[in-house]
Amino acid sequence: MRYGRVTMFERVLIANRGEIAVRLIRACQELGVRAIAVYSDVDRDALHARLADEAYWIGPAPARESYLNIEAILRVAREHGAQAIHPGYGFLSENADFADACAEVDVAFIGPPAEAIRTMGSKTAAKRAVAQRGVPTAPGYAGGSNDLRVFEREAERIGFPLMIKAAAGGGGKGMRAVTDPATFADALSAAQREALAAFGDDAVFLEKLIVRPRHVEFQILADRYGHTIHLGERECSIQRRHQKVIEETPSIALTPELRAAMGEAAVSAAQAVGYVNAGTCEFLLESSGAYYFLEMNTRLQVEHPVTESVTGVDLVRHQLAIAAGERLALRQEDVTPRGHAIEARLYAEDPAHGYLPSTGRVLVFEPPQGPGVRVDAGVAAGDEVTMHYDPLLAKLIVSGESRAAAIQRLQGALASFAVLGVATNIPLLRAIAADADFQAGATDTSYLERHEFHLAAPAWTPSGVLAAVALWEALAGAPAQSTGPYNPWMRGESASTGAERRLRYQVGERDVTVSARAAQLEGYLLWIDGAPYPAEGVAVRAFLAGTTGLTLDVAGERSRYFLARRGYEVLIFEAGTVYTLAKPQPLDVETAAGRHGEMGGSAQALVAPMAGTLMKVNAREGDDFVERQTLVVLGAMKMEHAVVAPYAGRVTRVLHVAGDVVQGGETLIEIEPESGS
Repeated sequence: MRYGRVTMFERVLIANRGEIAVRLIRACQELGVRAIAVYSDVDRDALHARLADEAYWIGPAPARESYLNIEAILRVAREHGAQAIHPGYGFLSENADFADACAEVDVAFIGPPAEAIRTMGSKTAAKRAVAQRGVPTAPGYAGGSNDLRVFEREAERIGFPLMIKAAAGGGGKGMRAVTDPATFADALSAAQREALAAFGDDAVFLEKLIVRPRHVEFQILADRYGHTIHLGERECSIQRRHQKVIEETPSIALTPELRAAMGEAAVSAAQAVGYVNAGTCEFLLESSGAYYFLEMNTRLQVEHPVTESVTGVDLVRHQLAIAAGERLALRQEDVTPRGHAIEARLYAEDPAHGYLPSTGRVLVFEPPQGPGVRVDAGVAAGDEVTMHYDPLLAKLIVSGESRAAAIQRLQGALASFAVLGVATNIPLLRAIAADADFQAGATDTSYLERHEFHLAAPAWTPSGVLAAVALWEALAGAPAQSTGPYNPWMRGESASTGAERRLRYQVGERDVTVSARAAQLEGYLLWIDGAPYPAEGVAVRAFLAGTTGLTLDVAGERSRYFLARRGYEVLIFEAGTVYTLAKPQPLDVETAAGRHGEMGGSAQALVAPMAGTLMKVNAREGDDFVERQTLVVLGAMKMEHAVVAPYAGRVTRVLHVAGDVVQGGETLIEIEPESGS
């Protein structure tokens, strides 16, 4: 196909996974380019594999055997006619050997030349190269010696505090901050060991520690004909463990003059190594306005969408065109940013438990929608999050005419971003968006170290959430043709007899019972632990939305919820907060009947140990029974489960008939012990 003045690729292999693979696949398809995906064993049904025009297996789950397996990826490219490979970010995106290997089999590498990757991949070589072009670099030592005495002498010259950094990599690995000369030798040894383990190279260098700097980077585009431009800056100062969390553009710290100077420095740095395609030059910026080259990322950045949002430039389209031989038609004066954009990275990790990675099935994934809201996601509901790869689930990108407008949009979008099944860092993102320092732009790379956000799980569950859960469970699993006298969804005479449906949950250390019955006209009357909700005689209306959504109407005020079951738990999302309610768990067939609680007066309840269909109900109101007598038979998971009497007694109410579908924790029969039991 034609694109501009050159022939665009017809088939491109995406050598990646997750949200960036999805982003690249869609860009190719928009251009009429056939997108070829690759996947590992655990990604066979992943979103990127489902969306691609073609998808092929490349190996087992470990990345080194699949997404880092150059031979396997090139084999797929050759066998299926890929003319180019886009590496995305991470994995092989900054691997010069991979770029060389692509060239050897005549497959275009959508990225810079291998030599540029090698030079910028070494922080010491990169600093030397850009310094020759007049780009400011932080004072330091990168002489290449491994002698402790040399390092100690250079450290004294630079002065403390200083940083020890791995020469061959980043991401915080092989990095140590040293403030006390007495700890320097131990820190140096630890950094070298970590660098060797992470990058196979123990080379490190020293650099002046810039105290509380901003992290500001510039987006570069360059064609193979020597034309290089920048597309403005991104501020990426909010980081946790040297990993970016929030990115935005423009940076409020830059004046027009400083922006022009740093942009020119970024262009000079790229030209110093003959750079081609998209890349990013990163700088540390002091409050005085002094800035220092940090490194160059020779790939597309995770945060590239914020640049696209304010410039209107599709970076991936330009990457494809440049790799195909197209001249870059954009001139520097053509780049005219408008408004403000912010990106928040959504990770599968649990802020309430030390940011531990969270794995499992995504039960609900409902991204926000609206003007100025973009979500680049790598998962959908039903997908599995495994331990094998980066925990990034999605990126939320918002834009507005001003920074204040973008922050307001960010807050609203985060409050409506529903994810259930795995824990996420949404509580942290919401706390940042609401923080006064963030809103004032008072951020630097130590921002999260200086802000202690208390992100524990909710300590209590609002009554509205309990009401929503009970109605969702009852409505979603309500039997269509139940004729039982206590079916609460039967109006008229049946309802007037006092029919109620009762469900039990564990909220913290206590059990809570929610009772529901159909109102005479519309809606449902609810009681929480016997107290009417919201008030005596006031009906609540509920509307299901698919299988996981519910809207609750309480006296005209509506609230939206998303809900899902996970084993014996119900997960609920409401206005940015996730609640977890436990339900009764049977230990075995006999003790299932023993999980009863008080239901008012001396009555006791036998509850359904799990969701299922009632096969038999062997009891009527007023019947006497003996200990261990089977009162109900529940069919679930292709098996029959007997619910037996825990003691001798009498049946006071039978709430269901055979054929009814019930939820786990739902009251089946109310009983009372015989006198003296």
